[in-house]
Amino acid sequence: MCGGDLVGDPSLQITGAASLGEAVPGEISFYSDPRYGTPLRKTRASAVFVPPDFAESIATAQVRVANPIKVFEQVVLKFAPKPITFGPGIHSSAVVDPSAHLGGRVSIQPYAVIEAGARIGDDTIIGAGSYVGHETVIGSACLIYPRVTIRERSRIGSRVIIHSGAVIGADGFGFEMVEGRHEKIQQLGIVQIDDDVEIGANTTVDRARFGRTWIQQGVKIDNLVQIAHNVVIGKNSVIVAQTGISGSTRVGERVTMAGQVGIVGHVEIADGSVIAAQSGVSKSVPGGVWFGYPARPIEETKQQIAWIRRLGKLFERVKEIEKKLGL
Repeated sequence: MCGGDLVGDPSLQITGAASLGEAVPGEISFYSDPRYGTPLRKTRASAVFVPPDFAESIATAQVRVANPIKVFEQVVLKFAPKPITFGPGIHSSAVVDPSAHLGGRVSIQPYAVIEAGARIGDDTIIGAGSYVGHETVIGSACLIYPRVTIRERSRIGSRVIIHSGAVIGADGFGFEMVEGRHEKIQQLGIVQIDDDVEIGANTTVDRARFGRTWIQQGVKIDNLVQIAHNVVIGKNSVIVAQTGISGSTRVGERVTMAGQVGIVGHVEIADGSVIAAQSGVSKSVPGGVWFGYPARPIEETKQQIAWIRRLGKLFERVKEIEKKLGL
């Protein structure tokens, strides 16, 4: 199955797959990182995928392969339950406006609502309790999990996955102080989500004040992310959980934002930038790896943190010097 070389008993029977720490006899695991040497030596797995140059002597059977992680994934799929499938058709409890256009083999699950003028492409699944607003367009082969809200006039490409609890097209947070009171600014734009995007559970993508909030092709967004009005996220970027991006920010292509990053509005993040976890970006980022609050180039921030940690010892030394000088 994997084209590997076996070091061990060829009659060994494998009935499952698990991590090094969780595997039991009869299961196979994988090892590819020297940091996991201790779990490898303690594993109860009957066999382990290892790299071709693995030299350690262990009692567990080994299967030597070029990429243990990838091969292990292939084996896990062999043992995994069959994927859940949904047959085409409209459930009797769903509400589909007569003017909505459904492509071939579309599946509309229980209690979903499809509003007037909506268009849904071939092979798309709309999960139970989800809402597709007026004149919204959803492409082909999309998977909209249960209880997703997609508001009016949103534009969603093909092969898009949106997980439960996500809200696409809510109003942007726009208010203006008039005579001592906050008055709402109408949010008249749309959300556009291009092909092959995945959006995690309970993530929110706000509609534009005018124009569009735009998630470009191949972007992957984790759970609990907030994307404000008129934000643009470039192709193949990755946005990790609990990140918040303020309005009108432009994020380049292949950008990585780790967990709990905060971005102020109206800044630009250059292509290929990496923003480390819990960083706060207060100005445009020209590229490279950034960390801290406010975010700075990571080596500069690391140096500053090291200086701060040494301040206590420095104060003690200063006190001793002052004492000797009689100050």
